[in-house]
Amino acid sequence: MVRGVAEFAGTVRDAYGFEGATLDLGRGVHEGALERDAVVQLPLATSNRHGLIAGATGTGKTRTLQLLAEGLSDAGVAVFAADYKGDLSGLAVAAPAEGKAAERMADLGLTHEPRAFPVEFLSLGGIGPGVPVRATVTDFGPQLLAKILGSNETQESSLALVFRYADERGLALVDLADLRALLAFLESKAGKEDLAGIGGVSKQTIGVILRSLVQLEDSGGNEFFGEPQFEIADLLRTTPDGRGVVTCLELAAVQEKPRLFSTVLMWLLAELFEALPEVGDLDKPKLVFFFDEAHLLFDDATDAFLESVERTVRMIRSKGVGVFFVTQHPTDVPSSVLAQLGNRIQHALRAFTPNDADALRKTVRTYPSSELYDLEALLTSLGIGEAAVTVLDEQGVPTPVVHTRLLGPRASMDPAPDLDGPAKASMLWAKYGTRLERESAAEALAKRVESAPEPEPAAKRPAPKPAKPPTDGLNDFMTSRQGKALQREIVRGMFGMLRKRL
Repeated sequence: MVRGVAEFAGTVRDAYGFEGATLDLGRGVHEGALERDAVVQLPLATSNRHGLIAGATGTGKTRTLQLLAEGLSDAGVAVFAADYKGDLSGLAVAAPAEGKAAERMADLGLTHEPRAFPVEFLSLGGIGPGVPVRATVTDFGPQLLAKILGSNETQESSLALVFRYADERGLALVDLADLRALLAFLESKAGKEDLAGIGGVSKQTIGVILRSLVQLEDSGGNEFFGEPQFEIADLLRTTPDGRGVVTCLELAAVQEKPRLFSTVLMWLLAELFEALPEVGDLDKPKLVFFFDEAHLLFDDATDAFLESVERTVRMIRSKGVGVFFVTQHPTDVPSSVLAQLGNRIQHALRAFTPNDADALRKTVRTYPSSELYDLEALLTSLGIGEAAVTVLDEQGVPTPVVHTRLLGPRASMDPAPDLDGPAKASMLWAKYGTRLERESAAEALAKRVESAPEPEPAAKRPAPKPAKPPTDGLNDFMTSRQGKALQREIVRGMFGMLRKRL
């Protein structure tokens, strides 16, 4: 057991004294006393090994996210963060010279240097201030759409078959009106034969999905689904002076739509996985993605969905992307995902009820054993702006857990006074600010119904024409409607939407 202050500082120095570039997190605390020589930091090279920021409401999780975003931006790493309450928008404004952040830095023996950071504001489909983020229904895919709709596994598999049907017939599902028109067509007399050809899809299931779509349309789906679709490369930007751009997806206007925005975050992450090449281990990541209110992603998720999330998180590290989940309890994250989060910043937990006490014990078991602290006692006694920290060193080995007093942010901790002005002045506004409308599935199906001839009596129907003999084999097939549909199906990935843009 470490006893003296000098021995404690030496232990922290040995464990956290990394050779490469680092993000300064704070200073260690031992037996209630701050030790300014006990520097706690995170290697930039292992910030793509994923992480967790957890703690009870009001313990400082958002400020920790802000601290990491500031350090990553200065290091030239792009950052994406979901701004659930608007608190992170203050990154665009320098902190006041005096105040809580200045007091914190003085306590740590450090100089407070207020600074604004380059921030891009986005919004879901233009709901609230920010550059609109949209996606087509086809690209979003059946599995993520089923998560938003609250579908069970049967309905999810039926949606996948409907998407396949649309692919095979070249029907572009751009917005929810297209999907609703397709489902209504399959449910109608005109689409009866087509529905019979889609194995495993019943008319009753189509009806259930249609009713769920109505709720989604009224809950922000009409605004989010459409074109132009957001290009994921726009999250990977740096400024001319080399700082990483912090992209904040402003969610204050859609807080009451958690299933929508949490699944959209997963779509963005999956798009990153599709778009980026394999790069292996880098000196610093290309992007760090902060997934706030992470528990919403996993609530009522099907097994197939959870498996897809696990695979995406496991494999996206090699694409140069780090993912930090932000939530109240580590137990909010499935164990298969939690096991991949090597960097942990745990704020205080409460143990007011038996369930709280049980969650506390489970949390302690997810951390390395400590010779420095009684972790169960530590996690219930941490102050605001303090956390139990363990990270992966440059060899991928977890460091000892250290009670850390975190640095104060250099940008403002208050919401920015204006988001709409900077958003409309952004270069992205010209690209995404105006919604596009083009002919898609809804119009194509309407024409099909209008032009459909009256069915002839069976006796008058002509005999079917013999099949046309093949000509150029593979090339003809691959350029046919069926061949193109097969290509889309082969390259559609984990979430039924990770596919090459052919």
